[in-house]
Amino acid sequence: MAVKQEFTEYNDINEVLEFLSQGVKGIFGDGLVGFYLTGSLSYGDFEPGRSDIDLAAVLKVSSNSEQIEKIGKLHQAVEQKFKQWAGRIECSYIPRAMLAEVLPPKEPRPYFGAGIFYPAADYGNEWLINRHFLYQNGVTIIGPDFKTLAAPVEIKYLKEACIRDLRQEWLPKINDEKFLANSHYQSYVVLNLCRILYAIANGDAVSKKVAANWAKEKYPQFANLIQTAQAWHYGIEINRRLETAEFIRFAVTNVNESGFQIL
Repeated sequence: MAVKQEFTEYNDINEVLEFLSQGVKGIFGDGLVGFYLTGSLSYGDFEPGRSDIDLAAVLKVSSNSEQIEKIGKLHQAVEQKFKQWAGRIECSYIPRAMLAEVLPPKEPRPYFGAGIFYPAADYGNEWLINRHFLYQNGVTIIGPDFKTLAAPVEIKYLKEACIRDLRQEWLPKINDEKFLANSHYQSYVVLNLCRILYAIANGDAVSKKVAANWAKEKYPQFANLIQTAQAWHYGIEINRRLETAEFIRFAVTNVNESGFQIL
């Protein structure tokens, strides 16, 4: 499996990806099916001041205990070596059989995110949404094109995943003052809601940037909130907690009125 050298337009990120790809290949050897860049870097939404580096490793079989220990050490090394991206790298280690799942898989997987390694992390409703974008836009670092490993995600299943995400993930956050007081989370929630609303209204999944620009036109009463969410980056504070909670309520009502029952 050949490793490419230029994955993005950002040299420092390419160095991160090269280091990680070699580390992952060293851990799994022939057990590694493919290693992929996904998220905003793969579909043109990346903002250096706010975006994360999202990755997925597809494996022939589930990781064993020795491999899991090595994964944790690899990511610790990355955090130390590339301090400018510490806390901003996410990577899931997925057995290939899991790619056939439509509902969030019951089997946990090793996951690294926000500077923390989870040897056995459950997938939430983001599973199908992430798989959709990996299929549509994923950048191959090692291995075959991801489209050869999985079928495309049908829009009806994607809509169902968005609705579950709204009901199970975002609706409970209305009363979570600590969560909504975090500027990063305020931005994250608002932009995810834009993408959910777009998917339900238009029967398609698009990047957060595209969805947010659409939502500003569609829902002008929230245009300023959405613009603030788009402008957020690490190092600045925003205080739109109450409006963010109101936007969650609005999204639930809007989806209910579209014929999908949330409450």
